[in-house]
Amino acid sequence: MNKTYLYPCSSEEARRRNEMSLWRASHKANLACKEEIELAIGTHFDGTYLEKGCAEKVIQEFGYKRVQWVLAHTVQQLDWSDRFSQTNKEWARQTYIPRDRTHITDLIIVSNQAAVDSFVTQFRCAYQALRLLGPNQCEPGSFERLDYEGKVLVLSPDTLKESYWNTRAQLWLAHDGFGCSPKAIGRSIRCTCLGDGEIARWNRADFIGVLKDEFLPDWAKEKLMELKGQEQNNESPMMGGMTIE
Repeated sequence: MNKTYLYPCSSEEARRRNEMSLWRASHKANLACKEEIELAIGTHFDGTYLEKGCAEKVIQEFGYKRVQWVLAHTVQQLDWSDRFSQTNKEWARQTYIPRDRTHITDLIIVSNQAAVDSFVTQFRCAYQALRLLGPNQCEPGSFERLDYEGKVLVLSPDTLKESYWNTRAQLWLAHDGFGCSPKAIGRSIRCTCLGDGEIARWNRADFIGVLKDEFLPDWAKEKLMELKGQEQNNESPMMGGMTIE
């Protein structure tokens, strides 16, 4: 997979930040991704149908984030076209792509628009198959109003490497830290991954929010009970090597 950092800002902003080297490397990778999508469509589109699985190879080579960036940019720029489904147009609008006046047309996929629309649908299906947790599975207003201590939190996929894009890597039990409080200045949270038991510190902004109880998998319930039990044992007062009941 292309591991080049996906730079999130325009070339104008990169120049202001003195980060043009990052932008150039990212833009070069974006262009390569766009060209690979065009090649895939040209190879697997028969004029009426796009072959099933066409998007998979491109995703494997460039990753979900970069492919999404190029597809969303294309659909946003061609939003006037009736060859794109309304569902895919709405999907594209959810991805923020900075306006780059100098390079606005660089990443528009030059292929049959109906085929591009089918490619977008294939991409979305592949992403959904990952079954990643998102805002719909979290308590509304988590970041702004909820205390995170003792809660199961959903780590944003944007925080994780794509090789860790799975539910087990997303679910974390928050223990403590100033970041647990929505009003604290500090943002750090000490927590444990329910998937593999790793203990780490994350920023409050790294999490999407508090997971709704109905979306907690059975395997996570078992791990949560184990961790809660360990916490209770650690908090029990000790005397002479014996736990005081």
